[in-house]
Amino acid sequence: LAETGMRASELVDLQISDVDLARGLLTVRRGKGAVGRFAPFGPQVATALDRYIRMRRNHVTSDVTQLFVGGHIKSFTYWALAQTLRRRARDAGIEGFHVHLMRHTAATRWLRAGGSEAGLMAVAGWSNRQMIDRYTGASASERAAEEARKLNLGDL
Repeated sequence: LAETGMRASELVDLQISDVDLARGLLTVRRGKGAVGRFAPFGPQVATALDRYIRMRRNHVTSDVTQLFVGGHIKSFTYWALAQTLRRRARDAGIEGFHVHLMRHTAATRWLRAGGSEAGLMAVAGWSNRQMIDRYTGASASERAAEEARKLNLGDL
């Protein structure tokens, strides 16, 4: 979630066929507003997904087409994901965690790494630029300061 910027509900809705390891893409078939898109991921996520898919073949619910499966239930739900991540965050000493924070983190990291706003909007599935401010507003002044340093305008 922190790399792809996907909504948690989109992640748990993924099917095995939505994973393209070679191209580093997840196909989000029905994002918010029933709009589809691609969510890119890097080599580390590709390795983890490849390992998970291979191990998943031996799972008791391996006949299910959904990518992520639970224990004895057929699917891994939004609530199971949120609870699992919240528990792991608490165990790691992270206060105030919620699953949607991962989407905020992905958006902020995208812009800090020099990604374009248009690219972020496409990857995140946003049709309105205001969403960038909503998700990355807290880091906007930091990005502006970094941009000013890179411009090296000197003393004015």
